[in-house]
Amino acid sequence: MRYVSTRGSAPELGFSDVLLAGLATDGGLYVPEAWPTLAPAGTPVDGRPRTYVDRAVEVMLPFVEPDLDEAALRSLCEQAYSTFRHPAITPLVQIDHQLWVQELFHGPTLAFKDVALQLVGAMFDRVLAERGERVTIVGATSGDTGSAAINAVAGCEHVDIVILYPLGRTSDVQRRQMTTVAQPNAHAVAVRGTFDDCQDLVKAMFNDVAFRERNQLSAVNSINWARVMAQIVYYVVAAETLTGPVRFSVPTGNFGNVLAGWIAREMGAPISDFVIASNTNDILTRFVESGDMTTRDVLPTLSPSMDIQVSSNFERLLFEMNGRDGGMTAEQLGRFRATGRLDVEADQRARYIEGTFRAAAFDDAATTAEIRRTQAASAMVLDPHTATGVAAARKFADGSAGPMVALATAHPAKFPDAVEAATGARPALPDHLADLFELPEVTHDVDNDLDAVERLIEQLVGR
Repeated sequence: MRYVSTRGSAPELGFSDVLLAGLATDGGLYVPEAWPTLAPAGTPVDGRPRTYVDRAVEVMLPFVEPDLDEAALRSLCEQAYSTFRHPAITPLVQIDHQLWVQELFHGPTLAFKDVALQLVGAMFDRVLAERGERVTIVGATSGDTGSAAINAVAGCEHVDIVILYPLGRTSDVQRRQMTTVAQPNAHAVAVRGTFDDCQDLVKAMFNDVAFRERNQLSAVNSINWARVMAQIVYYVVAAETLTGPVRFSVPTGNFGNVLAGWIAREMGAPISDFVIASNTNDILTRFVESGDMTTRDVLPTLSPSMDIQVSSNFERLLFEMNGRDGGMTAEQLGRFRATGRLDVEADQRARYIEGTFRAAAFDDAATTAEIRRTQAASAMVLDPHTATGVAAARKFADGSAGPMVALATAHPAKFPDAVEAATGARPALPDHLADLFELPEVTHDVDNDLDAVERLIEQLVGR
């Protein structure tokens, strides 16, 4: 498989180079040159039940060959998913006659980002060891990506990692999962700004060619194709388990999670459509409902991982909407950056949005009400992000349209204040994180200034 940039002027690369590069040199995001057809599920061997790893290997192999063969990919998947606390990895739980919740939070940091990042971290270490290279991973997080990325590569011989997060805009659990990791190659940096500011700083560092090359920058947030690739698998598994066509309701801010589902459908998974769930920062909902993708101020909410106005992964879908014309995509995104508004033609919306995506947004009061309602009806406790997905699923429920799967993107214990306010009970952290609030924190505060951030990073990694 070869990969092309959504902005059209970066060189084509193979999988390993895309993994290490993260962002393309023209500022675009890498996508496969063509979407492969979904491989049929294999048959059990020697009576052994098929596992999540089995399907993951089948789904992802076309994306990684020839850089990784089937045996290497299987070894990496087995290593990654051995860290999960549920044997099904991403189990489905039914909460009413039509609605299912797919729990994506059984990894080490209690968030759906673990499903991809445990694998991506293992891939990084393997490829870098083979090449005898070392990289500096820089990433932006609105809460969960940072802790999952740090957990995935902390202690790796060939990686330094620096994660930028918005000061005061994550939950205490999210922050501590980044700041209490006692590994010399892992660093958490609090930016005085929003997640969008952090994301802009990361993109600016990649576009600073001298800084990028001097520090051998790489990325593990969802601008890295490998992240999206690994997320395709749980859509395939859920749709095949429920013998689709299945509908998915996805809490999303950066568009990467729901994009993975769209790709699964493009590959042939039995998926009918998607519901995008937003909080008060509702740019994606406005776009789906009326075509209005206009940025506004980012407002803090009970679901901070969705407090985003610039959804970077939408660029990959926009590239498809533009007939894979990288020049057109680059021009549109330049105007979006300059004006805060992205305009899409009516025929493009008709082909790619209408009938494929629906959307709904919920403020904090509605989110709290859904946590309370779901617990009363099914005894399931939702985190505030998942609550928006369940609320959106209920809004678009249709008894004749087949099963609806709402993605549970985080464990409720990551957001104990919000859950306690809704239910009256404070969710406990799992045993492996029971001492999280007793560990010392190490973090670094910095202004929203590119020069200041770059200087700090070079001090931290000693480059």
